[in-house]
Amino acid sequence: MFCEQCEQTASGQGCHQWGACGKSPEVNAVHDLLIYCLRGLAPVALRAKELGISTHEVDLFACEAIFATMTNVNFDGKSFTDYIRRAIRDRENLKAQIEAKLGSPQNWSALSCYEPNFNDSLAVQGQDCSLQFIGQSGTNVDIFSLKLTVVYGIKGVASYAFHAGEMGQEDDRVYQGIYEALAALDRQDLTLDDWVNLALKVGEINLRTMELLDAGHTSNYGHPVPTPVPLNVKAGKAILVSGHDIPQLEAILKQTADTGITVYTHGELLPAHGYPRLKQTYPHLWGHYGTAWQNQTKDFAKFPGAIVITTNCLMPPHDNYQDKLFSIGPVGYPGLNYIPDGADGVPDFTPAIRKALELPGFTADETPRQVTTGFARNAVLGVADRVIAAVKAGKIRHFFLIGGCDGAKPDRNYYTELVEKFPMIVLFSRLLAVSSVSLTRNWVILKAFLAYWMWDNVTMLIRQFKSRSPLLMLLR
Repeated sequence: MFCEQCEQTASGQGCHQWGACGKSPEVNAVHDLLIYCLRGLAPVALRAKELGISTHEVDLFACEAIFATMTNVNFDGKSFTDYIRRAIRDRENLKAQIEAKLGSPQNWSALSCYEPNFNDSLAVQGQDCSLQFIGQSGTNVDIFSLKLTVVYGIKGVASYAFHAGEMGQEDDRVYQGIYEALAALDRQDLTLDDWVNLALKVGEINLRTMELLDAGHTSNYGHPVPTPVPLNVKAGKAILVSGHDIPQLEAILKQTADTGITVYTHGELLPAHGYPRLKQTYPHLWGHYGTAWQNQTKDFAKFPGAIVITTNCLMPPHDNYQDKLFSIGPVGYPGLNYIPDGADGVPDFTPAIRKALELPGFTADETPRQVTTGFARNAVLGVADRVIAAVKAGKIRHFFLIGGCDGAKPDRNYYTELVEKFPMIVLFSRLLAVSSVSLTRNWVILKAFLAYWMWDNVTMLIRQFKSRSPLLMLLR
């Protein structure tokens, strides 16, 4: 196998024997095979769009399928067989529509005519496709690196587009860009500059996709406001929701209303607490449970209720909690409880609710602890004048922008150590993602990040820092 799509990759150079995320070489190979088949679908979808043939359902599927190949999303080889079959079926359906509209057969590339042998090992075929992709770049490692950058960038775009699409936020330019990038991967005539420009184009598409995602969240749930989030549990039955999918979190909240179940977030769903309409509508959305994603095997084992994984990051589950763990959408693992979408596109979470009611739940309230989230752009810009005043008064002497995150291994604590060693009278901001497409626009965003921590005054930051509470900035 060869995979270097995440920061956890073995020795920082790529996983060659087994994925650091837990995926096997066989699963990695079917991931590659699915991407190969989607690369064959892309030129057909582009041609259909040119002719005015609807590709909407195919667009949504392509984003979900690409998302499934992201790190810590799906480890289930069977589900990828289904994805691959769907990719081939959609491709052939579009071909038939194109040829019917044009009134003649078309000359499709070998890639757009490829069909795996489902009676043979898909893993072996995926490995062959991966080796072919590597070999196409010959000795030009720079072009190969840029091709990988495009692949991994498109995986991020598709993942965000999948979430935005759940909330009705779509832009055909995003789908067009995904297909164009996938189709380009089969070309051997592009220069190094061409690949650099394509990688930048992917960044531009990603910025647009993030705008859609932001619009989906803020139009449905309101603009985030600074909100204290309990880190302590309270007595009662409980469901833990992990991942990034706020619409699915809301679906769980709707279905657990008046059941006596308290809902907790985990991992990167912490920002959900900052959206006022969620908190106002669903009072049983209580707090945040657990620590970093890489500690979930311990945290999930201790949680006395049902757990729902909506997206990454899923680690291979342990036997002592797998029976109370549920997945939805593109998330999968062999033997894991999977809840499919209903006729309305929303999963029926009854199995998870039933499991939560069977389990003991928390037996006692814990001592209150909290962290604050919700410092998004409206909150930031609302106090910009106070930040400027604090700088002029010498209350804020430095701004530090942290553009990374610590790793799962004990020695990968660079950013934590960096923050701990700086003096107290500084302002920290963590930059989650910056596109290189528009420097001017990103400087505006950057200034908002820098302003972020000044919600009340700098003493709030110092107080949190001294107490070693999590310093969290999660912009949505």
